Amino acid sequence: MNRRHAHISAILLLLILTVSVTLTGASSLLQASLFEVGTLWVRAAQDLSGRLTSVLTTMPDVGSVCSYVLMAAVLPVLYFCYVIGFRSLNRVRKLGDVGYIPEGVLSVKETANYVQKRRKIGNIPPVYPNGWFGLVESDKLKKGEAITVSAVGQNLAVFRDESGTAHVLDAYCPHMGANLAAGGRVVGDCLECPFHAWQFRGFDGKCVKIPYTEKIPDFAKIKSWPCTEVTGWVFFWHHAEGLDPTWQVPSIDEIESGKWVCRGRTEHHINAHIEEIPENGADVVHLSQVHGPIMMAGIDLRTMWSKWWSFANHSWTAAWEQCPEPDGHIGRMNLVHKIFVFGYNLSIVNLNVQVKQIGPGIVYLTFDSVFGRGCFTQTVTPQSPLLQKVVHHIYFNKWMIPLVPKFFLLSEALQVERDIMIWNNKQYEARPMFVKSKEDALIAKHRRWYSQFYSENSPRIFKKEGLDF
Repeated sequence: MNRRHAHISAILLLLILTVSVTLTGASSLLQASLFEVGTLWVRAAQDLSGRLTSVLTTMPDVGSVCSYVLMAAVLPVLYFCYVIGFRSLNRVRKLGDVGYIPEGVLSVKETANYVQKRRKIGNIPPVYPNGWFGLVESDKLKKGEAITVSAVGQNLAVFRDESGTAHVLDAYCPHMGANLAAGGRVVGDCLECPFHAWQFRGFDGKCVKIPYTEKIPDFAKIKSWPCTEVTGWVFFWHHAEGLDPTWQVPSIDEIESGKWVCRGRTEHHINAHIEEIPENGADVVHLSQVHGPIMMAGIDLRTMWSKWWSFANHSWTAAWEQCPEPDGHIGRMNLVHKIFVFGYNLSIVNLNVQVKQIGPGIVYLTFDSVFGRGCFTQTVTPQSPLLQKVVHHIYFNKWMIPLVPKFFLLSEALQVERDIMIWNNKQYEARPMFVKSKEDALIAKHRRWYSQFYSENSPRIFKKEGLDF
């Protein structure tokens, strides 16, 4: 037996002896043989099981005040267990909730406002790359419903027609400028303007009805954006040169078939250029620096290195590369995650992750664990030049209780929130001071790969006296 097994055996023996003393008394235990100790342990377990069964199966005395006091104490505990174990996670962090360090008497949100105004942004690339971007989660767009969404500098009307197909139009009616989604009505496959009832067809933007004229001019139309619905999202295609989609968003078979179900989401709003976020995938050095301390150490980079949490740490091994054509718009990474406690690998939470960065704003992270296979999906959508909405979903086998995938998703969220403290406060370095190393060379390689999503007319941000978008 090796030392590790000996430690485990000793701990189990100590546990058995401790409980036995508690249940049977020290004097009787010391006078008993080892076989009798085992018998006492079994009898105590049977007695405890019987008491629990009796409590659960016996009808409470409705005339007793104690019964109501007991119910009042038990019901909140049961509800808490239900929430933790069975309800999906929905963790939302708005801009200013995390990632900023309060200054003096200022609150976190006040500090966030000052930091955003005074921070040097650097010589950043174009703010809106070309590609597919997530607009709205599928379950948040009901049949016959229209909503307004702002993304990549555009105000958009997203609606689901009466047959269930999603469409994306420019938000403003070309007649007199009303917002089609602010009170507009879905009629068949059209969205009707709430101001004068012009109806615009979803798939091509053509006006098909003006109630006070019979002849509809050919120029009566609105921009219809290419859109697709896959992996629980309505995506739309943006290209600065007006080109049609050059690639499609891939589906995940297990999600589309229902084998994997959504067990939670997280949403973060980040003050950074969009390229900063996927670039982390190629920055292998930051993994040990930012994500090494155990997740219980928190998200504050100043305190997470506390010696109180030094008994455990995360270990990461990663390698990033670009896919060959015709999948040159995809970057992929293999990531191995482990947790070590007192130097021993806690293998139950080991993850082998296959990451695909699909275009500028979509990431699929498929993982293998002792609990089975699952997948994180990530969408990064620019809401304004330096404001990104990042949403993660986790999908897992439907037979697994939500507690397990929720733990994985919460762990992912805490790690992201450490990154947010970096992103919210940093300056973009157009010409980083790289050293001659394979680690820095990998970041440079990722930047060259990401540059394919910019084109001649991709919008930029210019700094004059203040910030002028």
